[in-house]
Amino acid sequence: MTLRPEEVTSVIRQELEKYKTRMRSESIGTVIQVGDTIARIHGLDDVMVGELVQFSENVMGMVLNLEEESVGVVIFGTDNPDKNIKEGDIVKRTGKIVEVPVGEGLIGRVVNALGRPIDGKGPINTNKLRPIESKAPNVVERQPVCESLETGIKAIDAMTPIGRGQRELIIADRQTGKTAITIDTIINQKGKGVYCIYVAIGQKLSSVVAVSEILKKHGAMEYTTIVSASSRASASLQYLAPYSGCAMAEELLYSGKHVLVIYDDLTKHAQAYRQLSLLLRRPPGREAYPGDIFYLHSRLLERAAKLNDALGAGSFTAIPIVETQAGDITSYIPTNVISITDGQIYLENDLFYAGVRPAINVGLSVSRVGGKAQVKAMRQVAAKLRLDLAQYRELVTFTQFGTELDKATQAQLARGERMVEILKQEQFNPLSVSKQVMIIYCGTRGFLDELPVGIIKKFEARFFQYMDKHNPEISAEIESKKELSQLLMQKMDAAITVFKEEFIKDNKL
Repeated sequence: MTLRPEEVTSVIRQELEKYKTRMRSESIGTVIQVGDTIARIHGLDDVMVGELVQFSENVMGMVLNLEEESVGVVIFGTDNPDKNIKEGDIVKRTGKIVEVPVGEGLIGRVVNALGRPIDGKGPINTNKLRPIESKAPNVVERQPVCESLETGIKAIDAMTPIGRGQRELIIADRQTGKTAITIDTIINQKGKGVYCIYVAIGQKLSSVVAVSEILKKHGAMEYTTIVSASSRASASLQYLAPYSGCAMAEELLYSGKHVLVIYDDLTKHAQAYRQLSLLLRRPPGREAYPGDIFYLHSRLLERAAKLNDALGAGSFTAIPIVETQAGDITSYIPTNVISITDGQIYLENDLFYAGVRPAINVGLSVSRVGGKAQVKAMRQVAAKLRLDLAQYRELVTFTQFGTELDKATQAQLARGERMVEILKQEQFNPLSVSKQVMIIYCGTRGFLDELPVGIIKKFEARFFQYMDKHNPEISAEIESKKELSQLLMQKMDAAITVFKEEFIKDNKL
């Protein structure tokens, strides 16, 4: 068989015509220094701040610093994420920014700061992703806070009420009941159509597990997601965690749902960011924090909002926690976060150790917008409560000098003592609005003035049982109409008087 040159030429020509060049350009850089979850990379001239880059071994990092000769990258991972990265390794751009899984598939799950499950229940059933950083809703997209978010805690709902879409800071020293308030608030959202996201930043793993178990026990994990960046996690994941929780909340917000996010706590978040910034050799400022520490928290907390009706009227309520040292609320991070939020709940050591729990300092706690959302019935019974308690605290200080008191002052002290007793509340026992209104009504209307302080808690427990059994229509009317009519107040006066007589007789007072 002889080969004809023309045939060979035609076959080669056909093959060449089919061939298409597939040129692909990649922007790559080289690791010049690595350690403490930070890598410095030479090259990557066209990379952007906040962009994801890929190392070998499928390790990812995020660009935080752009310098003339190099790029500073934070490496993601849990235990020693930089252990397999060495000088000379190739790093590639991805063209993406950090995204986390979002959607209703996350409800009831415990995830890390990257949205990966850590509860052993298998993969998360969602295919939606959302960038961790996004713009806060503008003025036109919002509406004023007008709906109440009940915490179930008498002292908060009466004196520093929180509205849906508000940002209310909880500020206190360690071990004074900050997390306890937020757990009670989550438990109280059962059946109210509010989804909850608890972001644990720099907490012990045992504490995160304890929170998860408590929420399971009270049936609250059915509408709650826990985002955990524990003290074991790297500073990079602790830095990301609140933004991840915020992105998950925004997905629900823009679906017209109501969501509550708790950041526990932003002090550790700021410390993680300070660590990253110092390792990136950014110039330190006050208390060694970088200059953009205010922006770090403002761009997070400004994303909480009550959206207008055109966007679905969803709400995103943020409750950040900040830890103080020796009650100093004038230090850097507390003053920053106070100026960003719409009010603060300040817990005091002395009150906590004196057995007043929750240990809320009435004088320093305030809610700047929640009063507009407060239930009218609560406003009717608790209007003067803040002022009365503040005056009572001053009088207590004054009486320590041993001066003689007139009858009016003695009556004010007696009333204040009983109101303090009423506002004490056991943990994991949030109350409905109707029960809160009824017991505060008893105190402010003087029904408890002649009872000994020691049996006020017993009176409260028996009073709730009596009202549930004999006068359930009073509670139902408060829950439905949200205000006290003249007729309802007369009914309450009559019911309380009958119960009080029975109680006094039973206790031989």
